[in-house]
Amino acid sequence: MHRSEHSISRNDISENALKVLYRLHKSGHKAYLVGGGVRDLLLGLKPKDFDIATDATPEQVKKLFRNCRLVGRRFRLAHILFGRDIIEVATLRGHHSEEETEKNTSSQSQEGMLLRDNVYGSIEEDAERRDFTVNALYYDIADFSLRDFCHGLDDLECRRIELIGDPETRYREDPVRMLRAVRFAVKLQMEISERTKAPISKLAPLLKDIPPARLFEESLKLMLSGQGLATYKMLQQYQLLQQLYPVSFVNGDDPKSEALIHAALANTDERIQADKRVTPAFLYAAILWYPVEQKTQEILTESGLPFNDAFLMAMNEVLDFQVKSVAIPKRFTSTMRDIWVLQTRMSKRYGKHAYRIFHHPKFRAAYDFLQLRADNEGGELVELFEWWTDFQEQDEDGKRSMVAKLSKPATKKRRYYKKKPRPAS
Repeated sequence: MHRSEHSISRNDISENALKVLYRLHKSGHKAYLVGGGVRDLLLGLKPKDFDIATDATPEQVKKLFRNCRLVGRRFRLAHILFGRDIIEVATLRGHHSEEETEKNTSSQSQEGMLLRDNVYGSIEEDAERRDFTVNALYYDIADFSLRDFCHGLDDLECRRIELIGDPETRYREDPVRMLRAVRFAVKLQMEISERTKAPISKLAPLLKDIPPARLFEESLKLMLSGQGLATYKMLQQYQLLQQLYPVSFVNGDDPKSEALIHAALANTDERIQADKRVTPAFLYAAILWYPVEQKTQEILTESGLPFNDAFLMAMNEVLDFQVKSVAIPKRFTSTMRDIWVLQTRMSKRYGKHAYRIFHHPKFRAAYDFLQLRADNEGGELVELFEWWTDFQEQDEDGKRSMVAKLSKPATKKRRYYKKKPRPAS
């Protein structure tokens, strides 16, 4: 498509991406802006990232840019660093030949998942190797034309997410494509085509073969997109949630748990749209709260341990099970633990307890979480939430007065026994 026939302008492309495109082109290499950046520009959106495809190998790219590092084993990529801005450059991919596949069986798993993919090819082959048609559009810096090999422009116009190639084969090559189909459908307000969505529910268990660390990165894109609630519902529709959070769906959908998760996602969406700070720990705390509660009751019934010991044991068991699917980093699980533990302590407000809780670094997150629970369950939690709301608004005298009105729970009196006189030796 000639420059005059499309709406992409260099004024809308980041300065750093243009620097990379121009240097590759001046060095005799083909250079294209590709993928989501092109798609979003055509839709009138502001791209978050600008990815580049070239016929230069990763090693050749590294020689051209001192600020370049090579990453990835499965997909060898060049990352060109401009401070915090990273421009990702990929060499045009080719198809694996049958002879090559027979010689190197380690490039593909028994389920059909690609383990290594550093076969280079032409732009036409690269387009066929991409996941969705709307992501297979190329902006050529040489003449500013737009190249479309898979009818991506037609699908953009029809608001349709269409997988390139046979859906079952492509999902087996990389099961994460099922998550990406959902994410793009929600983000771009498009429909997933019938052929693209047909195998998803059947192939959803293939996500178990994906490294948990990669699924964590994908889960952030799903839940922190500003449309987390809509994404969550569509993931549930295609039975993908069970693969990401199996501990939450071991006994099917729990209405009380669902309501809490929906409220947490809606709250996060509102904060993102208002440019407020969010943390994945808050969402994960909501997703796993009722499994922790349930596991605590099981431990109490089976072992007779004190509540605090049973609760700590339940937290450990639920988190240990969860990170086998989605590897939540310790910096987030520690915050989750703080939020959960404070839920059990916020009812103990007598004496110095209220001040210790109030000055805890994670008090605000725990207070917001208590509000979600109060809205969800009602009863005593509403009164508790209202008490903590009033407590925060009081001056020091008011705080002391509120705490003084609370009666300390009765404790058992210690019994003292007279020591028997020791017999004379």
